[in-house]
Amino acid sequence: MSKRAIAALGFAVAIATFGCTVQQPTLPPDVVQTPAHPLPFKGRLFDGNLQELPPAVAMSLSDDSPVTFSYREELTHDESHKPLWSSAFDPATYAGSATGQYGVTAFASLSISEGDTVLADYTAQQRVTMPYSLFAEPTHKELDQAARNAVRTKIDQQLYGDAARLAEKIASSSTTSTR
Repeated sequence: MSKRAIAALGFAVAIATFGCTVQQPTLPPDVVQTPAHPLPFKGRLFDGNLQELPPAVAMSLSDDSPVTFSYREELTHDESHKPLWSSAFDPATYAGSATGQYGVTAFASLSISEGDTVLADYTAQQRVTMPYSLFAEPTHKELDQAARNAVRTKIDQQLYGDAARLAEKIASSSTTSTR
């Protein structure tokens, strides 16, 4: 077998082994998907974007509630990649192996208040990463949405864990204010 045939065979094996697919975003293992459901109380959105709320908050909105929600999200982006001199001479690069990684970190905060009293504050942070290659790379929109979904899920989990306490606090404050 000639050297040229061996090189072609090696290249074909590398392409079959590494492929050229884009991976789905990796969510941290502590973000467990739970079905979204409304909270046991209603609130109105005081601060934040109606289109960018955690599902539990979005399902619990009411225009006439004394309870208010303030929600904020921030995203930071980063990228890491193999040095050009290293990837340029690596045959796996031309077979579709990852040459770098995009990352997005989402930070969210939710405050629940009734009048001047803050009932609860929640914060969450989640990082999502996706590799890229010479042949395929994720869009920034995909990464941003995956990070937003992950951080919203984490806020929802915190809310669900604290919902009974909040509902009791809201019920007791509304009965004392009507007396």
